[in-house]
Amino acid sequence: MNTYCQSVFNQMNVLIKTVLTIIDKIEESDLEKRPTENKHSIGELLKHIALICEADLFIADEKTSDEMNEYYSNKVIGSKDEMKEELISNYNLLKERYKAYTDKELFQKKTAYWGVTYTRYEWLLEILAHLSHHRGQLHAILVHSYKQDPNIHLFE
Repeated sequence: MNTYCQSVFNQMNVLIKTVLTIIDKIEESDLEKRPTENKHSIGELLKHIALICEADLFIADEKTSDEMNEYYSNKVIGSKDEMKEELISNYNLLKERYKAYTDKELFQKKTAYWGVTYTRYEWLLEILAHLSHHRGQLHAILVHSYKQDPNIHLFE
């Protein structure tokens, strides 16, 4: 893996580890909590986080909207353990795929079903930002809505 991708994965690893720690610190009953009506529950947000690496990889592979809807509808994740397993598995899948890309492949442009075009490397940065955004959202929900501070460092 080239050094710039390795640096991205180093940061992504911190994100994954902190999300896993947060999952370990909450109760199964916390998954049902919904701080804002018509928005994700904690469990739904964690399911989304668990799928980001694989789902965003599929988007970068130019899957159609219908293919992505089918992907999401076929993913059944309920427990904390299932969320952790899915998160780790999808992160490893993403990492292995990026290890295999040549520099030429890494800078090929790929277009999402909604029309945005990035290089594969830019998609990797987007995945990092996506994970970071939702980890921050999860942390803020726990701290500000439920007074459940996981007392972890979000950054090294």
